Amino acid sequence: MTERQKDSRRPTIREVARLAGVSHQTVSRYLRSREGLRPDTLSRIDEAVRELDYRPNLLARYLNTRRTGRLAIVLPVMVHNPSRIIAGATGAAHEAGFSLEVLSFGGGTDSRTERVLELADSAQVEGILALATIAPSVQERLGNGAAIVVAADFDDEMRTVGELTDAAPVHEMVEHLASLGHRRFYHVAGDLKFASARARKAAYMEAIDRFGVESAGVFDGDWSARSGLEAVRALPESNLPTAVIAGNDTVAVGVLRGADERGLDVPGDLSVTGWDNSEFGQFLKPALTSVEIDLEGVGREGMIRLVRAVSGRDLEPARGPVNRLIWRESTAGPGPR
Repeated sequence: MTERQKDSRRPTIREVARLAGVSHQTVSRYLRSREGLRPDTLSRIDEAVRELDYRPNLLARYLNTRRTGRLAIVLPVMVHNPSRIIAGATGAAHEAGFSLEVLSFGGGTDSRTERVLELADSAQVEGILALATIAPSVQERLGNGAAIVVAADFDDEMRTVGELTDAAPVHEMVEHLASLGHRRFYHVAGDLKFASARARKAAYMEAIDRFGVESAGVFDGDWSARSGLEAVRALPESNLPTAVIAGNDTVAVGVLRGADERGLDVPGDLSVTGWDNSEFGQFLKPALTSVEIDLEGVGREGMIRLVRAVSGRDLEPARGPVNRLIWRESTAGPGPR
């Protein structure tokens, strides 16, 4: 064998083990998961993998075990950016020793279901996490192919449904602001085609009744900053609120602009809250009170369910609740009017 042929030969797991000073069983365990290995062991194997440019031979693994080590996430043709959800799912998949592919199937629920079943029967992947809607009959029609887990948090346009529509933080907002002395509230809703917008509007109305405060009304917006601006412009001078619950952070930006137009100080005259904890919110002046959504955790939890279905292995769950309210400078007790 020539030196060039030697150089082009794929390094083996035993060579990685020898260079790292560990057994080949330890390297095999490392390739399945990094959990349970000592930091110094991980560091030595990491260095050996980099030095040898080692890549697992997935074909050999499949021939020996009939396992591909590959999982897939299926998305609809996207309207919204799912990158944070995919990041959470990817981290969990890699933790369990799987590679991950992201696929987008359009054509609606029925068409997507057929494509997912074809993929499951193809032996290309061991499991599929569907973030898009799939026909309920999919499990009944599933043969001996890949496991399928459906995360029921999104519809065909990646609009949130299920757990992501939880609007409990609206109650927390109104309760806290009422405790600071606010008595007249205003809600600028998002696009009511979204279940999340409908849920936040309903939670707002419930909170008004529950905490014995007054509503200056609800403005049905469309998630845009312009709808927030128009909502504030529409308020009569005789019925100005002291607190606005905006459907999301973008809407809240429009509310802030509208407040400035009308000579209202935030938070002195008007407290404003948003939703999504968008990065720009903390850099506004005043910094925006908002609700952080753990999208990475949503992706991780879906992948944990898939890994369990495929391998029986349980990974560490995502930490904390899906929604977390973050109080910032845009909210305070009401000033004198």
